Amino acid sequence: MAIPDDIFTEPEDIAPDTLANLGPLRRLAGTWASDLGVDINPKAEGPERRVFREVTRMEPIDPQPNGPQLLYGLRYHTHINTPEEKTTFHDQVGYWLWEPATGLIMQTIAIPRGQVVLAGGKAAPGDNTISVEARRGDTKFGICSTPFLEEAFRTDYYRIDITFHGDDSWSYVTRTDLALRGQTPAFDHRDTNTLRRVAAPVPNPLLGELAKAG
Repeated sequence: MAIPDDIFTEPEDIAPDTLANLGPLRRLAGTWASDLGVDINPKAEGPERRVFREVTRMEPIDPQPNGPQLLYGLRYHTHINTPEEKTTFHDQVGYWLWEPATGLIMQTIAIPRGQVVLAGGKAAPGDNTISVEARRGDTKFGICSTPFLEEAFRTDYYRIDITFHGDDSWSYVTRTDLALRGQTPAFDHRDTNTLRRVAAPVPNPLLGELAKAG
């Protein structure tokens, strides 16, 4: 993206309806669930396969201007546990963001083990598949972890590939290259799932307020 000379002036007449301006991310909006996720993760004795239950909520946020840049997005929360355990297996929050002017899509990730990610890619509004990726050390789309994770379970690469099945279901495959201390090559950590919509999205706050005002 070419950065304009004027980096302060925001766009005029910003459309307030986030759902109508989410481009390829529109079909992610809502609440989703599945009992058939599969996680392949590293253990001392070798790879472990776990089946998991997932609930993901994606809520439209108000339009986000960065000076002349305009983003539309979804705030999400993913909660995962396993059939045999009540404790949380994985918890993740963040945003999916879309820049209509450039086709840029982004995913932010924060997990409560001390790691954050900003992943990016390109897509068009009608795409049935979207992907974003991040690499350790990249100052644009990168990965940042605690000293322990950097030493013991260093994440070198992250990617998620999403395939839409109409408007009410989508699948994903995540790939994370984990450099485990004392082991080579990096461990190919994978998660897969197919989610189905269990609740429709609600309007972003600004649109709701405008509707109340009549």
